[in-house]
Amino acid sequence: MSDRPQPLFITFEGIDGAGKSTHIATLAERLRDQGRAVTVTREPGGTALAEALRESLLRTSMDALTEALLVFAARRDHLRHVIEPALAAGQVVLCDRFTDATFAYQGYGRGFDLDVLRTLERWVQSGPAGWRQPDLTLWFDVPPEVAAARLAQSRAPDRFEAQPQAFFERVAAGYAARAAEAPQRIVRIDARAEVSAVWQQVEAACRARGVLP
Repeated sequence: MSDRPQPLFITFEGIDGAGKSTHIATLAERLRDQGRAVTVTREPGGTALAEALRESLLRTSMDALTEALLVFAARRDHLRHVIEPALAAGQVVLCDRFTDATFAYQGYGRGFDLDVLRTLERWVQSGPAGWRQPDLTLWFDVPPEVAAARLAQSRAPDRFEAQPQAFFERVAAGYAARAAEAPQRIVRIDARAEVSAVWQQVEAACRARGVLP
């Protein structure tokens, strides 16, 4: 019998300004303290090709279909070269956004055809290990106006962050719809609270799923 640890694929989701990054770093540190090998990555991104596509997505105007195709192209490269190899080695992969974001942003935010996104999802995420989905998704839910206020204090907005509040309201509704479709996978985190209170929710969700002791 192999002594290799059980691989885990955990994604962090939420609109821009929801506050995911701090908690990704904290969870990675906690897991490493337990002796787990951890890969921290992001989408779009994670490979040289995917990072180049990310820059185009954030800086260049394009229609919703082009956006969706570039996002899934980046995801395919990311899966093949980072996520799947790490999981095959028994690692924990912590990813800042994955396919739920595509449905929320391109599907609900842009109004793109959800059935086309589902087809792309099946094509891109299928491989030797089967249809890859996260083992656990932590959805950082925060009102769009709160997220916008946080972003205004931190950095100049990119092409997505500069969208009007109505866009982010649609994106937030998209995340809620995805959570309703997959309640066994997606755990809602109330991200309006202080950082320590948000972490307590993250920790509780991870303990309930056996990610943390």
